[in-house]
Amino acid sequence: MMASELERNRQRVKQLLEKPGNGKCADCGAADPEWASYTLGVFVCHSCSGLHRNIAQISKVKSLLLDPWSSSELEFIDSVGNNVAKAKYEKLVPAFFYRPTYKDCLLLRDQWIRAKYERKEFMSVERQEAYSSGYREGFLWKRGRDNGQYLSRKFILSEREGVLKYFNKQDAREPKAIMKIDNVNATFQPAKIGTPHALQITYLKDNSTRNIFVYHEDGKEIVDWFNGIRAARLHYLQVAFPGASDSELSPKLTRNYLKEGYMEKTGPKHTEGFKKRWFTMDDRRLMYFKDPMDAYARGEVFIGSKENSYTVLPGLPPNVQGYHWQFGITIVTPDRKFLFACETEQDQQDWIAAFQIVINKPMLPQEYAIEAYFKHKP
Repeated sequence: MMASELERNRQRVKQLLEKPGNGKCADCGAADPEWASYTLGVFVCHSCSGLHRNIAQISKVKSLLLDPWSSSELEFIDSVGNNVAKAKYEKLVPAFFYRPTYKDCLLLRDQWIRAKYERKEFMSVERQEAYSSGYREGFLWKRGRDNGQYLSRKFILSEREGVLKYFNKQDAREPKAIMKIDNVNATFQPAKIGTPHALQITYLKDNSTRNIFVYHEDGKEIVDWFNGIRAARLHYLQVAFPGASDSELSPKLTRNYLKEGYMEKTGPKHTEGFKKRWFTMDDRRLMYFKDPMDAYARGEVFIGSKENSYTVLPGLPPNVQGYHWQFGITIVTPDRKFLFACETEQDQQDWIAAFQIVINKPMLPQEYAIEAYFKHKP
């Protein structure tokens, strides 16, 4: 290819990126994609280009800036582009199906890309049976509550009964746990659990949060479970909130945690020494655990809104002792102050930002009931 032609093609690539839809990755929405699939005609980010290589028989990718492009390849990606490809490959994405962003784990993005282009799941409804039928049963590896060993357990998701349940023995009649669809949550936790295909499932038991950790060797299988739970949650919420649109309900199907990590905490009297604990900010529940993989929280703090006299302040009150980490945070609630210490200034800023998100959100009617429960808890 002549130098002048290379330069012409490079200019053409720049123009293509300026067309509507092409300025973000077709698969995860990251800004300024620098790769493109010259067989699918989509512009993707570096990270998703690696996932396209997993489906090399369907998608061939090249760097927009570093690789040479022929005029015919550029013609083709010009004739398709992200908006046209989305209209084709995402035509029938169910409202409950989790659309990953660049912030999500690789597994979710990989399975989204495979579902779109390899399995073409969103071009016909029949291909969505695996997660849309409202019933699912199968085996998942579940972490033992006390010994941390993973054992194969039978799980059943039944939308009709409104439950997700699992059984300890193959032939057990009674489930070991029944999780109600109305309060179950699932979130991918590869780093925490230490395997890429791992879900943390939480549910409320006597209004306290219970964690279970599961995984499956097959990435598609665990993502299907995740979307199956989301489908059952959507149908539950459609009945509970008949006036709400699917777009209002879909953010409520599952939650990623606002923030997790270690902080130090002290007791209600502020006189005992600070202890290092693992904290999880889940919506308005700040929970703390001795170990990140504990089944039950040692304690939970409800964080309301600023209208209801909740505030977060950097630093600790004067005269407080017993903390090793220097970067304090004080959460003021109508009843008392909660004191925490962070290891680094960055941690302190990140936690304050997470708490601020919660405090700035007005409380929903049903959250007043949760607040009242926390206040009267022994």
